[in-house]
Amino acid sequence: MTEISTNTVLDQLKKQKSSRVQNSLDAIFKICTEQQERGLNEFSYSTIARLGKGRGVPTAQSIRNKTGEPYQTLITSFAKATEKPKNSNPHASKSKSYTWIDELKDPVVKLQANILYSQKIAAEKLVKEITPIDQVIEIFDGYSSASAVTKLTDLERDALEHLISTEFMRTQRLELGPNGSILTANKKERFFPVATLDAIKKALQHL
Repeated sequence: MTEISTNTVLDQLKKQKSSRVQNSLDAIFKICTEQQERGLNEFSYSTIARLGKGRGVPTAQSIRNKTGEPYQTLITSFAKATEKPKNSNPHASKSKSYTWIDELKDPVVKLQANILYSQKIAAEKLVKEITPIDQVIEIFDGYSSASAVTKLTDLERDALEHLISTEFMRTQRLELGPNGSILTANKKERFFPVATLDAIKKALQHL
């Protein structure tokens, strides 16, 4: 059976709806499309509402209400269009060094970490596509000119700041370890590797 496209779902839902509902559906469609372009299958009502705050998306509670059924239908169409095969390995898309992202319990931090990871993969793919065979590109990991620096978005900056906040440490039951690492409070196991705090602070300062 052929899946109905998300564009078709949007068009059908907007029929005989008030201009207010139509505008809300358009706003939700835009947020969901952005999620889809990032390669993320994260379409919970709270996530869509959070990302669309100030952009015309209703609150999560409004989406959950009986009157929010059109919004629910549209979001579900995106979730189904991007869902992974049932037999897929949840860690298969990430290298071993980054599987810790899937273990994050805070949904906001997990979302932003996934966004950053997807951007990293996209950049690496682009480099491979434009690099001639047998040619090596050397990258100077120092300060670049202002025009070459890619600034963090507000969402990315909020995510990094949250990772080093006392609130995150408290809710995740973590504590500072030696050399910029972060440890679990109970078992003293390493949660984030050495230099994590330094790396995040440097990114916030220069990006």
